[in-house]
Amino acid sequence: MASTSVSRIVPASPEKVWSLVGGFDALPDWLPYIPESTPLEGGRVRRLKNTEGEVITERLVDFNETERHYSYAILQAPFPVNGYVSTIRVHTVPGQENATEVQWSGRFNPDGATEQEVVDLFTGIYADGLDALHQTLTA
Repeated sequence: MASTSVSRIVPASPEKVWSLVGGFDALPDWLPYIPESTPLEGGRVRRLKNTEGEVITERLVDFNETERHYSYAILQAPFPVNGYVSTIRVHTVPGQENATEVQWSGRFNPDGATEQEVVDLFTGIYADGLDALHQTLTA
C-alpha cells in the first residue's frame, strides 16, 4: 500500500479553519477544482464533480468534531488506485492563536499505474488543495 501526506500552516485559528474544511460536503467552499458537491445517504456520501466534469464519489468513514478530523474512502473516481482512504486533520500550532496546521494524507493501492505515479498524483492534489485553502483564508 502506498501513502503520502502534505501539511501546511495557514493564517487562521483552528476553529475558523475547521468551520471551513470540516463539513464533508464543503469542498467547493475552498477547493476550486471541485466546484460541485452533492450530499447523498444523509450526508455520509458525497458526489463531486471536478472542473473537467469527472465524477468522484466518496464515503465518510470517520468523523471527529472534537479532534477536528475526518476520513473518507473513494467509491468511484477516475484515479488509478483502489483501496483509497484519506484523512484531513486540523491541528493547533502551540503559541499561535491565528495559525493552524492542516494535514491531508492518504493511503491507496496503485491500479494501472506505478506506486510513484500515484504518490506523485495525490501529493500534488493535496499540496494544490492546501495552497487553495491558504488562498481562501487570506482572500
